[in-house]
Amino acid sequence: MPIEVAPPKYVVIVNAVQQRIQDGTYAPGSMLPSETELVREFGASRPVVVRALDLLRQDGWIDSRQGKGRFVLNRTSGAGQRQRERHYGVLEDDERTGSTLLAAGELPAPPRAAAALGVEPGTPVVARRRVLAIDGLGPVELGTAYLRSDLAEGTGVGGNDVLPEGLLRHVASRKRVRFDHVSERISARLPNAEEAQLLQVGQSDPVLTVLLSVCDRTGKPLLAVDLLLPARRHDLEDVYPLD
Repeated sequence: MPIEVAPPKYVVIVNAVQQRIQDGTYAPGSMLPSETELVREFGASRPVVVRALDLLRQDGWIDSRQGKGRFVLNRTSGAGQRQRERHYGVLEDDERTGSTLLAAGELPAPPRAAAALGVEPGTPVVARRRVLAIDGLGPVELGTAYLRSDLAEGTGVGGNDVLPEGLLRHVASRKRVRFDHVSERISARLPNAEEAQLLQVGQSDPVLTVLLSVCDRTGKPLLAVDLLLPARRHDLEDVYPLD
């Protein structure tokens, strides 16, 4: 049975701010609390808070004005603008900053990815593996995205070119598909030697594993992501002891 764990702290902050915008606590045009106030409220470091705010800006929730602060943007509600419950950089972040591409190309689908895509293990898929890091915090995600071969065709996802608009937007704009919702399964395990080196953790340090299925409106999986996240002690200590 998988061990359910809390999401990383920057994801908690993103979710909380999104919820407050949606319920009107932070009205359109209002100023967000300062970085110092958010650090105090969430018990997070400043780099973690900055990471969360940058993700909110990239997704169109807030805007930053030099010398004035961050303000809530007016968002029109609708199915096309529904947000996923969590933000994952491997899917959504610009690859030009804080991202290192480790490998890209076609390969047989491993069992976990095959299950998330609803295909047989060994089915040819196009994979893109990269690690994301934040200044002052280090690596925060190690993930491999797997696309059905027909969806990846003509997108360049299997190549080494940088995707400036993020993987989801890149594929959606070129294949005219709409990603509607994401299902996820979160558990914890110990990393192997390569994973520990890439995430800058010890092999005895638990990591979170997140398996995502990104689906269209009919529920058909179009894309899968197998993620590893460094599990800081505060992420796991309320779930089971880490003696």
